[in-house]
Amino acid sequence: MCTTCGCGGSGATLEGQAHVHPPARPGRRRISLEQSLLAKNDALAAGNRRAFAQRGILALNLVSSPGSGKTTLLEQTILRLRDRVPLAVIEGDQQTSADADRIRAAGAPAVQINTGKGCHLDAHMIGHAFAALAPPEGGVLMIENVGNLVCPAAFDLGEAHKVVILSVTEGEDKPLKYPDMFAAADLMVLNKVDLLPHVRFDVERCIGYARRVNPDIEVLRVSAQSGEGLDGWIHWIEARRPGPPKP
Repeated sequence: MCTTCGCGGSGATLEGQAHVHPPARPGRRRISLEQSLLAKNDALAAGNRRAFAQRGILALNLVSSPGSGKTTLLEQTILRLRDRVPLAVIEGDQQTSADADRIRAAGAPAVQINTGKGCHLDAHMIGHAFAALAPPEGGVLMIENVGNLVCPAAFDLGEAHKVVILSVTEGEDKPLKYPDMFAAADLMVLNKVDLLPHVRFDVERCIGYARRVNPDIEVLRVSAQSGEGLDGWIHWIEARRPGPPKP
C-alpha cells in the first residue's frame, strides 16, 4: 500500500494525469484514512470481479519493478493467443502512452492509464478502463500495473490472479525485500532466463525465497525475448480461463 497517503487513486484519468500525493499526516488519522480508502477500493474491486465473471473474462494483474519485461511478455502473449482468444490490455504508467502503443501494434486493444505521481492502479481506474475497452465475452484481460513492487500489492483490482514478474537481472533476494507482493501473487514469472549465463543469479535460491513468503506460489521460467518457456505461460493462462458465461 502507498504509505504516503494510502491513496485509492480515484483521481486518475485515461490517457491523462492523476492525483498528487499530499504530505503524510502522522499518527492515527493517516492510518484511519488508509483503512477507509482500502475498504472503498475493495468494494469497487468486488464489483469489477462480478463484471468480469458475468462476461466470462479472465483478468490478470501483472506486477513487477520497472524493466522486468512485462510489456515484452504481453506482446509475445498477444502474438501467440490473438487468433484463438480475445485479448484486451489495460496499461498503467505514470506518464506516456508508449506501452499501450506497443500493445496495439501487437494486435490487441489497449487503454492507457497515466497515474501522474500515483504509484499503483486501483479498482476505480480499472472499472472505467474496462468500460472503455468493452472486451468481448470469454476473453482475457491483462492489466499491466505501474512498475512498483510495493504499492500495487495491497490494491485488489478485481483480478482472478496477481502475477509477479521478476527478471534475473534484479537479484534473487527480491522476494525477501518485497514480501507483500510475492505473498499476494499466485504466480511468479522468472523472466530473462536467457541472460543467466551473463549475470550472477541463483535461480533455486530465488524460488526458495519466494516460497518462504508464499509456499503456494507457482513459478515459471521464461524468456520473453527468446521465447523460452512461453509455451508454459500460455498453457497457464488457457487453463485458468473460465467457461462461457451463463445466459
